[in-house]
Amino acid sequence: MSDSKLAGQFFDAAIGLLQRVRDEEAQSVEAAGAMIADTVADGGRLFAFGAGHSSLPAQDLVYRAGSLALMNLLTVPGAVGVDVMPATLGSALERVEGLASAVLGASPARAGDLLVIVSLSGRNALPVEMAMSARALGLKVVGVTSVAYATGTRSRHVSGTYLKDHCDVVLDSKIALGDAELTLDTIPAPFASASTVVTSALLQAVMATAAGALADRGLEPPLLRSGNVDGGLEWNDRVFEQYGDRIFYWQR
Repeated sequence: MSDSKLAGQFFDAAIGLLQRVRDEEAQSVEAAGAMIADTVADGGRLFAFGAGHSSLPAQDLVYRAGSLALMNLLTVPGAVGVDVMPATLGSALERVEGLASAVLGASPARAGDLLVIVSLSGRNALPVEMAMSARALGLKVVGVTSVAYATGTRSRHVSGTYLKDHCDVVLDSKIALGDAELTLDTIPAPFASASTVVTSALLQAVMATAAGALADRGLEPPLLRSGNVDGGLEWNDRVFEQYGDRIFYWQR
């Protein structure tokens, strides 16, 4: 099989998943966008968290052109991305109980805020505990996960529950177990992951919905512009000054 044909198959698979989440998750996207708009309008702050590769869609919301300036990254040392050495340490930290509660307790998050939690499997202790602890503190929780994992795996949290069980809104990415879209007789393992593509698209759809919901209420969404277009940096400086008490990645 030609490489170009495999590339085409992956694009077809990704497009198919995007079409599914567009059609099947429309109500959840609407609900999540409205909840974010409520939080912004009520003076709350926004946070996003993901561990390992699930941190990539979370990071894509933060300090991002076209996104809400109030979205802050909630970080767990050693578990955000694959920059920790060895990379397998990050995976191990996801299974450590008590870590999420400690991180959340030391963060600026408080009642009335909202936390987006991204976890493809939703089975590890870190995202489950993060959601449980956030709701106990009075935060709203939007979870982005593949619900299929809840029926195809065992939970690694002592409660036996998954991320999806502790969210105010759940966005199902529809990703199959294993996160690999292609197979080939001459390749012994499935390959070509689509979770980042789909999850990022889902979250950007939520951000678009939230911006529209704020505008419908007569409120200007606190959006950032690209710093690489004329006037973008000046625009962002004004947004930072106006909302500085709700932005934690920026300092005066």
